[in-house]
Amino acid sequence: MAGEKAVQRKDRRIVIENVRRMLLQEYLMKQTQRAGFGGLDIQRTPMGTRVTLIAERPGLVIGRKGSAIKALTDAVERQFSFDNPQIEVQEVTNPSLNAQIMAEKLANALERGWHFRRAGHSTVRRIMEAGAKGCLIVIAGKLTGQRHRRAKFKDGHIKYCGEPRNTWMRKGFAVAKLKPGVIGVTVRIMDPDAKLPDEVEIKPPTAEWLAASEAARVAETAAAAEAALARETLASVAQVAPAEASSDTEDVGAEPLAEPPPPEKVKASKAAGKKLKKVLKEVKELGEEVDLEIEVKGDKK
Repeated sequence: MAGEKAVQRKDRRIVIENVRRMLLQEYLMKQTQRAGFGGLDIQRTPMGTRVTLIAERPGLVIGRKGSAIKALTDAVERQFSFDNPQIEVQEVTNPSLNAQIMAEKLANALERGWHFRRAGHSTVRRIMEAGAKGCLIVIAGKLTGQRHRRAKFKDGHIKYCGEPRNTWMRKGFAVAKLKPGVIGVTVRIMDPDAKLPDEVEIKPPTAEWLAASEAARVAETAAAAEAALARETLASVAQVAPAEASSDTEDVGAEPLAEPPPPEKVKASKAAGKKLKKVLKEVKELGEEVDLEIEVKGDKK
């Protein structure tokens, strides 16, 4: 039970901290709307809480002699109970690639009376000309009638899910207040430096790799030359061997062949001679040749 209570207390602290950070972001967005609010980064350090505010025009946030930023720091410490907050202001390098700034500008254009299609297409064109890989703009609300509708404007490469979307897609949201009602503006921009999983970069070969490949090529050429020399040697040996064999056969053929030995004569009695002749007949039927002559005792010549 004690462990479950500790987990509940920890979860509650996390929820309270996230709610406080969201309220601080909304407060700073409202206070620095004229300066072009571009984002917020909150980090807790041993010296206190460091709040990094990204703005299009930092001079309006700092004020004359830092009076505006001092008042903003006191308000943050008093209203949101942050320990020793330190607000730093950074200037946006390219406002056209900041999703929050572009969402605010698109909402202001709608409030000034621009048609939503004209405003959406011009914003997409401006973002893509700045070098973004992709852009998606969603305008939702009472655009042309009394019913809610949604219009999308997109260009380039867009990721809707997965790790590339969480890593490289920047999101901004703003609200335009018109007479028919409230219109929500959502801008998503893919970072120009995004490295997608399907992008493969082929690097040029290094000097070490070139030297190793040249050494391998030389070794392969030497091995091929040795193999060719070995094949030529075997071919020459094979040509000499049949000539010697033919000369040997000619010498052997010149010698006179020896006469076959005469058949062996066997003397047997009458009964034994009949049996031997019967056996010889059976052997000849089997296809065997036997050099044997049977001489029966008592036969008349």
